[in-house]
Amino acid sequence: MRYVDEFRDANLARTLSTQIAAVAEPGRHYKVMEVCGGHTHTIYKHGIEDHLPETIELVHGPGCPVCVIPMGRVDDGISIARRPGVIFTCFGDMMRVPGGDGSLLDAKAQGADVRFVYSPLDALKVARLNPEREVVFYAIGFETTAPSTALTLMRAKAEGLTNFSVMCNHVTIVPPLKALLESPDLRLDAFIGPGHVSTVIGCRPYEFIPADYGQPVVVAGFEPLDLLQAVYMIMLQLAEGRSEIENQYGRVVPWEGNLRALEVLQEVFELRPYFEWRGLGFISQSALKLSDAYRDFDAELRFDVPGVRVADPKACQCGEVLKGVIKPWECKVFGTACTPETPIGTCMVSSEGACAAYYNFGRFARSTARAGS
Repeated sequence: MRYVDEFRDANLARTLSTQIAAVAEPGRHYKVMEVCGGHTHTIYKHGIEDHLPETIELVHGPGCPVCVIPMGRVDDGISIARRPGVIFTCFGDMMRVPGGDGSLLDAKAQGADVRFVYSPLDALKVARLNPEREVVFYAIGFETTAPSTALTLMRAKAEGLTNFSVMCNHVTIVPPLKALLESPDLRLDAFIGPGHVSTVIGCRPYEFIPADYGQPVVVAGFEPLDLLQAVYMIMLQLAEGRSEIENQYGRVVPWEGNLRALEVLQEVFELRPYFEWRGLGFISQSALKLSDAYRDFDAELRFDVPGVRVADPKACQCGEVLKGVIKPWECKVFGTACTPETPIGTCMVSSEGACAAYYNFGRFARSTARAGS
């Protein structure tokens, strides 16, 4: 396959749908978690669930990096952004994530110099152009985006830039998966493994899931046929009594990952003892911080941040959505008080958030189904 249309062929989708239904055990309910928020958007945008038997339920996981940031970390960023002489930079969707004291966009409206960038290298350019100002980059993302932050820090160190620093919120994918598997709230049959993260870390880190928990993992791409094929591969494993890791996204994901990117991560970062995740609480060794060799670029050491833990609004159920315990539409404020224009929780903000995905795509299909029933 060479062109995107080939990954969206309706006839092939119907064939895969028939094959999935054929291997599903009658009377058995299957619960499969798609870990990545990009997968969630594909599922809703292209109506993947309509191609599956009703006995196969897809649930959302904590694979949206913006969504898992707790409110206290947002407030820490805002406290730095409000300091005189600071230019605070971040990705665009992070601007609207609500903290306990508003959002970065609110801080900007109140006079803070907050700018969105497309890459950490853009933030480094801002630092070069403003040598008299402190420039901070608010780094977020899983192992997918961490290498770009690492390479930016390596360049900043090589250039001797002293007015650039990073507030590191990079998280890792394996610890939250372990936390979900140990959770009494959720019983899963299999995982659709994240595609983007796996381009960096490969497939080997997921070996504990079939080995220790007896559940299949299929790393998948992001087109409709990618996901349908991944579901079929999972169903085939379950029907044959197998529990293995399979790589559906082999055209992009190497089994061992990107070795050069992993080397860079090891040089620039080290694991935090623990980190708070929205909805999952504190998880040990689940996030990255700057290593001793790069501590001079650590914004949390350069600036005094509050570090206060802030509880989510009582009406917000982002935590339950991120754990796959409830669907977005089951949240009490979904689509009413909480919309992409007026988000209460992070899942409604990010382009990878499950609530935003359902609000933009899935709710129409659901409304049509209710009207026709």
